[in-house]
Amino acid sequence: MAEPLRVLVVDDDALHLSMVQRLLGGYGIEVQTSSSALGVSNTVRHNRPDVVLLDVNMAQLSGDRVLGVARRHAPPGTQFLLYSANDESTLRNLARDVEADGWISKSADPEELVRKLEEHGRRRKAQG
Repeated sequence: MAEPLRVLVVDDDALHLSMVQRLLGGYGIEVQTSSSALGVSNTVRHNRPDVVLLDVNMAQLSGDRVLGVARRHAPPGTQFLLYSANDESTLRNLARDVEADGWISKSADPEELVRKLEEHGRRRKAQG
């Protein structure tokens, strides 16, 4: 039996974080959450998620800035996706600018979110 996809979701909105955790868990995805951008590098290094879903608009430190630091501490192949309610064009451009592995809108339907996470999880396993 294949290992479940491991996803770290970083979002300072506790309600949204809880909702995403329940949603992804219902699809058999192993979910860890962080409500703070601080310490994400250590979490990534120790827990070795396949995919890190980073909210762009966090109070302490924006997700695009967290990405650069966390990637240096991540195992090879770890996929970083920006996650935001920003319009898709802005989000796509930001992901390109900070060299994220992808992006997804918070308005995406659950199936699309899971599909993208699984797609990036396969990439991570192929690279790692």
